[in-house]
Amino acid sequence: MPAVAAAAGISAETLRKIETGRVATPAFSTIAVLAAELHLSLDEIWAQVSGAETVAEAPAGGRGGSRERMAS
Repeated sequence: MPAVAAAAGISAETLRKIETGRVATPAFSTIAVLAAELHLSLDEIWAQVSGAETVAEAPAGGRGGSRERMAS
């Protein structure tokens, strides 16, 4: 955890707070950097936190994919 936090430019304590939900709305830039460090796509993270489908799972040409849900 300390190595991931350092690579993302945040403290290990901040990462712990994000992980445990004590930071309710971390900055998008922080989430993006953490995703890159953990080799996760933002779509994967969004699916985990929202229960949404990932873009790859969204119906072709249909509504309801994760990108559309993020905008609503």
